[in-house]
Amino acid sequence: MRRTLMSSGELRRVETLARVSSKDLKLIDAAEMLGVSYRQAKRLWKRYREQGAEGLKHGNAGRESNRAKPEWFRRQVLGLIRKKYGGPVGERFGPTLAAEHLGSEDRLQVDAETLRRWMLEEGLWSRERKLPPHRQRRERKAHRGELVQMDGSFAEWLEKRGPGGCLMDMVDDATSVTMSRLGSQETIWAAAGVLRAWIEEHGVPLALYTDWKNVYVREPNAKERISGEVPLTQFGAMCARLQMRIIAASSAQAKGRVERNHGTHQDRLIKKMRRKKIGTHEAANRYLEEEYLPEHNRRFARTPAAAEDYHRVRPTKRELDEIFRIETERTLGNDWVVRHENRFYQVTRESGYAPARSKVMVCEWEDGRMEIRYRGKRLAYEEIAQRAKAVAVKPAKAHRHHSTEPPPAEHPWRQGYEGMRSRPKPGRCGEQLWK
Repeated sequence: MRRTLMSSGELRRVETLARVSSKDLKLIDAAEMLGVSYRQAKRLWKRYREQGAEGLKHGNAGRESNRAKPEWFRRQVLGLIRKKYGGPVGERFGPTLAAEHLGSEDRLQVDAETLRRWMLEEGLWSRERKLPPHRQRRERKAHRGELVQMDGSFAEWLEKRGPGGCLMDMVDDATSVTMSRLGSQETIWAAAGVLRAWIEEHGVPLALYTDWKNVYVREPNAKERISGEVPLTQFGAMCARLQMRIIAASSAQAKGRVERNHGTHQDRLIKKMRRKKIGTHEAANRYLEEEYLPEHNRRFARTPAAAEDYHRVRPTKRELDEIFRIETERTLGNDWVVRHENRFYQVTRESGYAPARSKVMVCEWEDGRMEIRYRGKRLAYEEIAQRAKAVAVKPAKAHRHHSTEPPPAEHPWRQGYEGMRSRPKPGRCGEQLWK
């Protein structure tokens, strides 16, 4: 019997139910964290008690669905979509309407959601963003770790004593517990640094609430709109590896808790650092960690509505190093050279090396470390000043010499047909034959 690996969702169920088994969570809270009903959570809990982690694996893992449509049927349906129901964005049929017409006109019954998936895969349909509903005041989340807000605040934090900067701020929605770091700009590494510090202290939150800056989220490109693929920034890819959802706020009021925190810090923190005569970002971060934030959280944090902590287990340091890195796909040249950020890296050819023209991943860390990987395997390389120039190969000269001079008058090419017939032809044994 072929063994199949568990999906990330199944592994998350195992982790959550293990906390129920150790009485760290109630089953009703586990249902909320897993996004299932309480009755379904009871079924999962029963299978976990009786069969362990293997009981949570889907029974059809690795097998084709018994209800899958045959391939010829799919091709026929998509052919009709292209011929009769496709077209420009304003004219083409949506999956629901196309499914209705396929059933009534073509006698082909297909579910609208199945047709939607097929059309997305073939580029015949693209998801369209709906207008958001009218905003209304949102209640706090009930559990710590259920939602954490993140934002950057630019101000003269050090006044005239040092450079300006951006305070990266994280606030737990349920408790208002705060963590902050001061840096020069609101960059990927600034956001990743404060998020990693939060995870090392509290664990991995379920969701992160940010604004629509390109650091966190971005608009999909044309290819992603056609395929329905979710666009990811480098920071978004880090959160995806943590299985943490990013929610982009449509207004500053939507993430009011972190915005109000900015006002508090711009009043209290600036004055406190003035009294301490702090003039560098490094000194400011030491003060934040050792004095200001513990005092701020004792003063402003509140007790959540529910006692259960929805933070997931914090990864190890090695796992966090693999998560918090920038990944860039590059093509390996025919000379086994990778170009990245206008620099050249010569990959060493070893046993099992990556073939030329294949895709490799350039991984970078905040401390400047860099690796080149092919299918997860690290490749040895060295930086070179520039690519070696290709040597031009001259074509070989032809052995036969073609004269450019015109042929003489007695040349056979200049003779007529009758003249050519009157010329002697060599016979056998050297004798002359005459016509």
